[in-house]
Amino acid sequence: MSHVIAAVSTGHQISAIGILRLSGDGCAKVAGKVFTLNSGLPLEQAPNRKLMLGALKDKQGRVIDNCMAVYTRGPHSYTGEDTVEFHCHGSPAVLAAGLEALYLAGAKPAQRGEFTKRAFLNGQLDLTQAEAVIDLIEAETADAAANAAGQVTGVLQEKLSPIYNDLVDLCSHFHAVLDYPDEDIEDFGLESYESTLKQNANALDGLLQTYNQGRIMKNGVSAAIVGKPNVGKSSLLNALAGFERVIVTEIAGTTRDTVEESVMVGSTRLRLIDTAGIRQTADAIEAMGVERSKSAVENADLVIFVCDGSQPLTDDDRKVIDLCLDAQNAIALINKSDIGAVVQPGDLPFNMVVPICAKTGEGLDLFRDAVDMLFGNTMPCDGLVLTNARQFDAIRRAHGAMLAALSGLKQGLTPDAVLTDVEEAMEAMGEVTGATVREDITTRIFERFCVGK
Repeated sequence: MSHVIAAVSTGHQISAIGILRLSGDGCAKVAGKVFTLNSGLPLEQAPNRKLMLGALKDKQGRVIDNCMAVYTRGPHSYTGEDTVEFHCHGSPAVLAAGLEALYLAGAKPAQRGEFTKRAFLNGQLDLTQAEAVIDLIEAETADAAANAAGQVTGVLQEKLSPIYNDLVDLCSHFHAVLDYPDEDIEDFGLESYESTLKQNANALDGLLQTYNQGRIMKNGVSAAIVGKPNVGKSSLLNALAGFERVIVTEIAGTTRDTVEESVMVGSTRLRLIDTAGIRQTADAIEAMGVERSKSAVENADLVIFVCDGSQPLTDDDRKVIDLCLDAQNAIALINKSDIGAVVQPGDLPFNMVVPICAKTGEGLDLFRDAVDMLFGNTMPCDGLVLTNARQFDAIRRAHGAMLAALSGLKQGLTPDAVLTDVEEAMEAMGEVTGATVREDITTRIFERFCVGK
């Protein structure tokens, strides 16, 4: 028996519709204390999964909304338990008053992610599906949403479960022969499992290869805009953001700290970091900003070098260029194309150089093309792109343990020695799906969720 929990499952802003959600044994009885069906039926007798019109009352018994209720009986519900939802008008006051009445009727406040956690504990979802739920809620691009939706339906689970089962079969066969020598069990031979181990190790390696693209798909590209002072870095960020995010003046050194803004550039989400102009300075505050700029370059997925194309390159420009050359991905922008072209693309040691005018927007379409060329997604977003750092780490460890088992097999190690690595791989695989994950890890996972989901 699980206690009844209740929460607002939509946001707390004014909206057209707001939803109150309950889950747990006896939730219909609790909900029926604050809601009366227009049909006269008790809510507990309402048809399964059918929206029914009625009146929602507050703690004083006053009708605060005429809304819809739907009663879904377990185990065929999201949580696997009986659930009730009220689909109300989206007034925060109505939702708050309805929730308060539900608490007085016997429901307890839901914790962060508790509905999805119950779905996981009741076997409705494995851990990859549960984590995909929050990824779907937080998705910022269509690709990220499509990949998360695939994982919610169990695509990643279907890929990993056979691998986990193969490892279980291998270990159980060995222990069966060891523990029951008198039984008629087929002799255990590691060689017969070698091809299976190789095949599964290759499958995990294929998943691991998707992670870099998946990380970008989920989190976007960290992009540092760098250059000496007054070359138009802040103007570029404002142009890409579509509004005046950063103060722009003719005074050099206006930007003293890093300023961040998330924007869509083509099909890629850039997490832009406008940095302080990099130069030698005696100003202590500006110097701190310069150091933060250098740190941003070191940690960025993409470095965007900006120079003033109307003026010859200076020593300060060249120092910034030297800083950028070690970056894994870099694009150079020759700004202020509207007032001159002293600097030519061939003058800059970058593979991608684009003349632009941040003030008018000229050339920004070519910059978008360059970004998409570097980071545009070429993988099908079907749920088999790894986007989760925890899952990546567990699969990486499982893959490494499988390779160690194969190496031990080639060296002629005894089965028990090889199986130590196999069991390590199995343990790591179980962490991905939730079969062997520790409680503290699951608690941390569901704390990412909002209340009501």
